[in-house]
Amino acid sequence: MILKTNDKGQIILINMFLIILWHLIVLFICRSIKNKAFFSPKKFLYLPKKWEENGSFYVKKLKIKKWKDKLPQYVAKNGFSKKNLQSLTKLSPEYIERFILETCRAEWNHVMCCMYFVVSFIINSFYYGVIFSLIPIIANLPFVFIQRYNRIRLLKLKHKAKINFTKEFANPT
Repeated sequence: MILKTNDKGQIILINMFLIILWHLIVLFICRSIKNKAFFSPKKFLYLPKKWEENGSFYVKKLKIKKWKDKLPQYVAKNGFSKKNLQSLTKLSPEYIERFILETCRAEWNHVMCCMYFVVSFIINSFYYGVIFSLIPIIANLPFVFIQRYNRIRLLKLKHKAKINFTKEFANPT
């Protein structure tokens, strides 16, 4: 425990400042990583898991369709936007691939933001460590779920698009 104060106001203020700082540092690092392979959807972290039940866990258990669009979305200046997803006729395989990559990038960002719990337990007593660990975890977990849910859907769409693309060229009219 590094914080030696018993002043609850100071503890709250210091932790909130550090949580915000942590999030900003993670965001800066995430945006600085230019190597697309770092966010490859083939990496273990990003692969669909059995417990996700091919996306139905998010739909049936978490009712994700009811709340996912109510959460804010961060799009950096000149960043990736999902606006083209509104029109399925504008989708290209490149766009789907990029969207999948961006879900991996966003998931990494939110998972790393949850890692503030390490700092929290280092600087706080156990009681405050638990409290200030839960704040970023509770705040970021819904965004992790959204990225994983969207990626599962996009992988299905990519697979379906490949099938349609293959049929289109196999049977030219």
